[in-house]
Amino acid sequence: MKIIVTSIFVQDQDKALEFYSETLGFVKKHDVPSGEFRWITLVSPEKQDGTELLLEPNNHPAAKEYQKKLFEEGIPVTMFGVEDVRKEYDRLLKHGVKFTIEPTEMGEVTIAVFDDTCGNLVQIIQK
Repeated sequence: MKIIVTSIFVQDQDKALEFYSETLGFVKKHDVPSGEFRWITLVSPEKQDGTELLLEPNNHPAAKEYQKKLFEEGIPVTMFGVEDVRKEYDRLLKHGVKFTIEPTEMGEVTIAVFDDTCGNLVQIIQK
């Protein structure tokens, strides 16, 4: 068994697609109409046959509440691995990304947390 798709709730699929592809650098794999929304997935440019990230609309009240509560509590919805957190932090700052936690060493890892502009906090981690 393996993970093939994981999803995050987003407030606006177009805005999320732009942020996750143009700002973060993920590659769009699927963008298919699905009722009033779309099935939009992205993958890492280094592993385009790897796990897909689904930009899931938060149109259900439970999804909106879940997303809102996590954000308010400062809890990241997902974690992305990077080679160098400080380098990625500097690159994203230049793109206007707002961080809630600057690069911080925690034992054997370094983390940082940013706002994805779509209702979520996302953590980056360097092992």
